[in-house]
Amino acid sequence: MTVVDPLERIRRTLAARDEAGLRRTLRPRGPDEKVIDLSGNDYLGLSKHPRVIGAAAAACVEWGVGSTGSRLVSGTTRLHANLESALADFVGAAAGFVFSSGYLSNIGLLGALGGPDVTIVSDTLNHASIVDACQLSRSVVRVVSHCDVDAVETALANRSTQHAVVVTDAVFSVGGELAPLAALHRISRRHGALLVIDEAHSFGVTGYRGTGAALAAGLSGAADVILTVTLSKALGAQGGAVLGSREVVDLLVNVARPAIFDTALSPGVAGAALMALEILQHEPERAESVRANAAELANRLRALGLKASHPAAAVLSIVTGTPESASRAAAQCLSQGVRVACFRPPTVPVGCSCLRLAARSDLSVADLDAVVEAVASSV
Repeated sequence: MTVVDPLERIRRTLAARDEAGLRRTLRPRGPDEKVIDLSGNDYLGLSKHPRVIGAAAAACVEWGVGSTGSRLVSGTTRLHANLESALADFVGAAAGFVFSSGYLSNIGLLGALGGPDVTIVSDTLNHASIVDACQLSRSVVRVVSHCDVDAVETALANRSTQHAVVVTDAVFSVGGELAPLAALHRISRRHGALLVIDEAHSFGVTGYRGTGAALAAGLSGAADVILTVTLSKALGAQGGAVLGSREVVDLLVNVARPAIFDTALSPGVAGAALMALEILQHEPERAESVRANAAELANRLRALGLKASHPAAAVLSIVTGTPESASRAAAQCLSQGVRVACFRPPTVPVGCSCLRLAARSDLSVADLDAVVEAVASSV
């Protein structure tokens, strides 16, 4: 066997990404940059709220910086238990289980639910955490076209396994559109399947008082519906949770590998998330404001002839087409004091490179004007 340079394959991969205009780089930001930031997911403006920061600091003083272990060893504090109860109560679920990230919530849940005797039916535009969770679950995976209810039913009706799970984002992370949750639940129940709804982009933003898309659709609390949420978007913190029946939570405690082998969420972050949830409950107008701001941006950009999506929550996108055009437009927006995200393949399909804007509840009229002007002159 010829001995080769083990790094040559890596160099070729990076060179190919350069040639395709898909090379990614890290760009560290400062704490107080003078830009209007629509690239992050701090939808309700809570990540720097004084009470949220104070709660995080107080929790660190009381419990220490790290959780010291996995959830099953020493990583479960009273803060974790209180957070799980508060999250479940907020969306109308029976119980909850907190993971150290939203990504791991999907990995842990689908890994626990899946197996060779399970078919998982997944929307083609589901988040990468769901895609990876499906692959790691050891299940039969059927990927169906976007928001295609008939395709989901066909996949369930023709499955070769006894058990099945349907999984979907509630609000999709790029276009910001809402999944047909009620129809998916009817079909799932008809075929004896569980329905898993990822509320990462809807929790704290959609529905009455920000309680999410599943509750708005009348599904939260149903024994055959399981929610995953993130604490890093509307709550401005970090981590994730699974919300559903007590049986599901007991299953996670016993078999979910991220629960057993991953260090638990830090107490400071748990304290911050608890306070952020309390603020949202007392200030539900934050959820209404972010939805209104997203709709205002989308409407004004479409009125200028841009290909803006129709947001159901905080996220909207403007299709530019090529990776180069998206990168160039994002750079031009930043030069005008507006930071937006640039999404390119494989995050989005080829030909669908776009700018992704995440509206916030604290955007002023002047901010909205500046964003529209920057985007319109850059795309």
